[in-house]
Amino acid sequence: MQNQTDDKTGQKVVLFVTTVTTILTPYMSSSINIALPSIGKEFDLDAVTLSWVATIYLLASAVFCVPFGRLADIFGRRKVFLLGITIFTLSSFLLTGVSSGALLIALRGLQATGAAMIYGTGIAILVSVYPPKDRGKVLGINAAATYIGLSVGPFIGGFLTQNFGWRSIFIAIIPLGLLVIAACLWKMRWERGLVKREKFDLVGSAIYSLTIVSVMYGFSSLPQLDGILFVTAGFIGAVVFTVWEMKIKNPILNLKLLLSNRTFAFSNLAALVNFSSTYAINFLMSLYLQYIRGFTPLNAGAILLSMPAMQAILSPFVGRLSDRIRPQIIAATGMGITALGLSSFIFLTDTTPLPVLIVSLMICGTGLSLFASPNSNAVMSSIDIGSYGVASGTMQTMRLIGQNLSLAMATLIIALLIGRVQIKEEHYPAFLQCVKTAFLIMSPLAVTGVFASLAGRRKKPKG
Repeated sequence: MQNQTDDKTGQKVVLFVTTVTTILTPYMSSSINIALPSIGKEFDLDAVTLSWVATIYLLASAVFCVPFGRLADIFGRRKVFLLGITIFTLSSFLLTGVSSGALLIALRGLQATGAAMIYGTGIAILVSVYPPKDRGKVLGINAAATYIGLSVGPFIGGFLTQNFGWRSIFIAIIPLGLLVIAACLWKMRWERGLVKREKFDLVGSAIYSLTIVSVMYGFSSLPQLDGILFVTAGFIGAVVFTVWEMKIKNPILNLKLLLSNRTFAFSNLAALVNFSSTYAINFLMSLYLQYIRGFTPLNAGAILLSMPAMQAILSPFVGRLSDRIRPQIIAATGMGITALGLSSFIFLTDTTPLPVLIVSLMICGTGLSLFASPNSNAVMSSIDIGSYGVASGTMQTMRLIGQNLSLAMATLIIALLIGRVQIKEEHYPAFLQCVKTAFLIMSPLAVTGVFASLAGRRKKPKG
């Protein structure tokens, strides 16, 4: 009986620490978006450079997510998780004292390295300690935590930026980071290596990392020549990585799993499409509300709250539903609703009624809530426990690459229509056109996510 009690307590501690960290990591993404105008003004950054404050976080996370997921499968997920939250908390402290835009971007990269360790292990730890019958429920709570982070990020970020300066965004998360570290040391069980006889694919990791950097940096630098060269190098790197991974015994990313497991492959593709078509919403709408509509950071954050608030409210119920109904069907429905919400932003003007904006954001939030936890359930239920770390890392990498591509697309449109300049009043009409053009591309892209989700439904998930 004592062991059962300890197991129950351990499960609750795991759920607590993964929930808190799942709130903190998206909080850092959404809150920093609302602070970008203030950061740009303090450090005199142009719009393209300013976007790197957000982009570097996503880029570094994507680079390290799969390698750390693999290391976690070999040496222990909880060890990697603890190191990740420690780095995340320490870098947040260092970010409170930055004196230049370059240092800010560099420390954001360090913060993202810690986040990658969390991304590559959090869901894997959560799924490994709960039975299959509760998987959808806890993944629904995890998804809700993500959207709570996205929800409170713009509002708290706007409040802190307006009243205490943008550095207070980082100060606010330090106590929670320390609390998670204490909980990990107190009660989380430390496991030995799960596949300790396998070697870590260092060469594959290097090729993978360089490929991700080349592609993501290249897309963000288009249409300049170096952008084209980096994208080309990235695609060449992808070919080399594929050849290398297919021939070695212990690959960093089991590509054969993608080829043989239909559910795993298409559910990850759906996640890539989902975030590619939606992540730039907060970035674009934050700037639209502050530049075009003249809202304060606090008011802009309150308006943006309407989208992730719907996600936070609905996700736990959707997670339970995905234990009963094939999750790919629910995810596909969510992508369709999201595409509908995105299409409404194509018609934005400088006088669009505020209720219309809020309803459109709520429609997007409803669609995303229907997609997130069912998609995660489909991915994690399609593989065995020994691959949970890599599967978690792969799923998070698809999301992070999608987020990078979404921001890169928005940045490219701004670079083409406005140029590398600090956005001022004379640029507002052109910037509004940038926003509408971005949503014109994002809407049909979201529709393809419907088909990606449905394509993986033929294989019934395990458990």
